[in-house]
Amino acid sequence: MSNVAILGYGRFGRALGRLLLDANIPYRAFDPSADIAPEHRATSPQDLVSGATFVILAMPVPRMHRALVDLRPHLNRNQVVFDVGSVKVVPEAALSAVLGDEIPWCGTHPLFGPVSLALAERPLRVVICPAKAHPEAAVRVRSLYERIGCEVIEQTPESHDRVMAHTHALTFFVAKGMIDAGAGVDVQFAPPSFQAFARTIETVRSDGGHLFAAIARDNPFAAEARKELVQALAAIDRTLDAQSSGDEVTAAATRIAIPDLGERSPELRQAREHINEIDHAIVKLLAQRAQLQQRAAQAKAILGAPILDGVREAEVLAERREWADQMRLDADGTVDVFRAILTMSRRAQRT
Repeated sequence: MSNVAILGYGRFGRALGRLLLDANIPYRAFDPSADIAPEHRATSPQDLVSGATFVILAMPVPRMHRALVDLRPHLNRNQVVFDVGSVKVVPEAALSAVLGDEIPWCGTHPLFGPVSLALAERPLRVVICPAKAHPEAAVRVRSLYERIGCEVIEQTPESHDRVMAHTHALTFFVAKGMIDAGAGVDVQFAPPSFQAFARTIETVRSDGGHLFAAIARDNPFAAEARKELVQALAAIDRTLDAQSSGDEVTAAATRIAIPDLGERSPELRQAREHINEIDHAIVKLLAQRAQLQQRAAQAKAILGAPILDGVREAEVLAERREWADQMRLDADGTVDVFRAILTMSRRAQRT
């Protein structure tokens, strides 16, 4: 049984504690400024980490280096230390500087918060940034997150922060701007496009305004992303204000057209790249399958057996349907895919 120590018991630390309890994972927490139930309360940082398998840093990023320095004398190589900050470059630099190669550590960013947990939103996703010196620590941290029902995504600290700069940081930036500009949230006749913005604004409010300054300050790529957005908005504003006619109107319309999502969304572009990699792997597997089909065709020729084996194909499709059900895939769609593969197989065997 893993024993988890949570250093910092703010809104997220408390919410994480509830997730651990739901998975029957015991935890203790230390935070002088928080009200912690006696059964979970540690009396000091040293008491907190004594006997812990995992040590979670759940405090603001600027306080992390000092916290690690204070904890370091009480940690041992059998423990894994990881943070839950919404940026990763700065925390991993602190983890590396203080813990180095001696104490296993890993950077993580849970992509959920107290609000999403309260609304029972699923799936719960977590980004893990493994340390090169401690690959086994990432494996253990992944296992812990999976035990509490999370899907895990691996990234480098730099790639994570770049994505967060153009998503998390910009979301707070735009929401703050709309609030300051007096954008209405409860307008009954607002169109669906604004209703989506209204939900975003409310989510930002609920997640805590204090996060706005933190993610803008601590993410090394946030300032660049903000300035790119401001420049883009200024250019659009100038285009809309311009008095144009004829060809200039057409050119202006081109400048303010909405581009393909993949061109503007790093996350979507990254997802598409991963899909391409998986599809390439699927094609390679189909090529391997085709080689086995040729061997099967030769064996059938020696036996004088027909190429079409209806019983075998029915068994194959039934088994693949069971596999799809077990993996919670669309069973009918999966069977359609394998019907196409079997058709390709028969064509290959005939040639």
